[in-house]
Amino acid sequence: VQAILDFTHQRIAFDYMKADPFRTAFGGFSDGVGVCRDYAHLAITLCRCLNIPARYCTGYLGDIGVPMDPNPMDFSAWMEVYLGGRWYTVDARHNSPRIGRILMARGRDATDVAMSTAFGPAILRQFDVVTEEI
Repeated sequence: VQAILDFTHQRIAFDYMKADPFRTAFGGFSDGVGVCRDYAHLAITLCRCLNIPARYCTGYLGDIGVPMDPNPMDFSAWMEVYLGGRWYTVDARHNSPRIGRILMARGRDATDVAMSTAFGPAILRQFDVVTEEI
C-alpha cells in the first residue's frame, strides 16, 4: 500500500485550478494533475487491482500539526485500506500521517459520497471551516 501511495503522490501534482468533475482514476494518472479526489481515486483503483480492499473517504482535514498552508482548509478526500483484519486511514495526496480529520462519509468513490449535488448553476458565496486543536 505504501508503494501505491508513494507512486500516486509522485504521479499527480496538486492544483485546485485543475479540478475536473469528469476526471477518472485513469485521467488522474494520465493528466498528472488534480485535487485530493484524484489522488484517492487513483490509489483506490491501484489497491483494488491488487485485491486490497479500499474505500473512499470524504470530510474535512484541518491544518493541525503541520506548517501553515496559504490555501484555506477545504473539503478533503482520502482513503481507507483493509489489511490484517482492520481498516487503516491513508492519504496519497499528503502521503504522511495527519491528525484532525473529520470524516463525513465513506463510499466506493466520490459519486457515492457527494457533499452536494446541484443541477444548474450554483454560486458558493462563502464557505468557512475552522478546526482547532484541543
